Amino acid sequence: MRWARPKSLSSLMLLGLAVIAVPLLVAIANAALQIRALADTSQKLVVEGVRAARASQDLYAQIGSLERTALQYQVLDDPRFLELYQAQNERLSATLAQLGEHLRTEAARRTLEELTKLQGEISREVVSLPRGGSGRTDLFGELRTLAERVAQQSNAQIDAEVAALQERTRREQRRLFWQAALLLPLTLVAILALTLAVGRPLRQIDRAISELGRGTFSRPISVSGPRDLERLGRQLEWLRNRLLDLAQERNRFLRHMSHELKTPLANIREGTELLMDGAVGELDSNQREVTAILRDNGIKLQRLIENLLSYTAWQTNAVGLELSEFRLRPLVKQVLENQQLTLLSQRVRLDVRIEDVTLYADRGKMRLILENLLSNAVKYSPKGGTIHISARTSGDQLVLDVADSGPGIPHDERAHIFEAFYTSRTPQGSSVKGTGIGLSVVLEFVSAHGGTIQLIDGEFPGAHFRITMPVRSAGGDKSQTPPAKETAHAA
Repeated sequence: MRWARPKSLSSLMLLGLAVIAVPLLVAIANAALQIRALADTSQKLVVEGVRAARASQDLYAQIGSLERTALQYQVLDDPRFLELYQAQNERLSATLAQLGEHLRTEAARRTLEELTKLQGEISREVVSLPRGGSGRTDLFGELRTLAERVAQQSNAQIDAEVAALQERTRREQRRLFWQAALLLPLTLVAILALTLAVGRPLRQIDRAISELGRGTFSRPISVSGPRDLERLGRQLEWLRNRLLDLAQERNRFLRHMSHELKTPLANIREGTELLMDGAVGELDSNQREVTAILRDNGIKLQRLIENLLSYTAWQTNAVGLELSEFRLRPLVKQVLENQQLTLLSQRVRLDVRIEDVTLYADRGKMRLILENLLSNAVKYSPKGGTIHISARTSGDQLVLDVADSGPGIPHDERAHIFEAFYTSRTPQGSSVKGTGIGLSVVLEFVSAHGGTIQLIDGEFPGAHFRITMPVRSAGGDKSQTPPAKETAHAA
């Protein structure tokens, strides 16, 4: 038999509650009925025991009264005592009849019959006794003996019924215990099944929303479960496809625009180089200063375009890690030489302490990481400031620090500077506003190598970025970007 899939989450919840609640309600109702039955039996047994005990006491008293009246009639020969005897005899018969209603054992009933028969014999003898005659007094002794035996048998019957009630109570207790012991795991299984049936699609939805929030659109969204949750999953899948299309359109636009900008920028740089070389005539000092500014800003603009191209290539998964073995110190030297003019124009001092570390990583991406961090440090360092660059190993991890002596990191910007296209307030003296992707590219490339980037406070007055990554990288998961522990201003 196949169970029909619930149409909605509410119907699944109702079904689960029914599966959990119905057995419990049945068990509770059954327990209540059994307790009620035991209570009724116990009450009936108590009432019968009290009545039987009272009848036994009355029986002793009535036999004694009957014997005294019979003796008085024999001695005094007064008819009034005979009438009193007959009245007492009728009450004794009523008491015996009442006692007979409570006796259910065969032995007790036979004793009661003997007692009734002996009562009749005594009654006939007293009535037929001649005046002045004396009857048999031992008959009343036998009557008392039979009454005592009836009382004992009645008590024994009550004791047996009490023992039977106790045994029944113990049986019901055991039955209810095993019933509860059986229902408890069944209830737990039902709760677990309900939790899995509801929790699994909810976890799928939560994972899908988290991935959409992180900008990861590569994994299709599939939700299995109640139909309304599946419908929500299909809507999230539509949203994923729509966001993926928009991201691809944005990346295509950025890629095309970046390529379009590179051609005129190359011409501008070529022209400034010709001017600097004196191809159109010697330049005086003021003209050379203006030309140097054009060339420096052309280099900055080219670097920004390269960052933009790198970011769009990464977002479209067109670029993977090209791992190779290289030394870190020559790479840092190359990056510093490429930005030598910018460093000189800003009159920035360098404090470089690089261990001779050999890395197994993507050389091109490591170069872009260093260039973006150095560019960010130069941008926010005051003229005459100091930039600190250090690299060391800690076990099998590379620890790379880049710090500046700028104004520090505004607290209201720390939550955003690793976001793509976020730009902080342009520092004083900077002529070029960043694209807001420099630190985003750094975070992407560091994460691709299986590393992390964090902001360190207290060691330097300005921004202090610390990268921790394996010396020998195995490649990173491009679909997952671990968050930075702290954030700083973006280039």
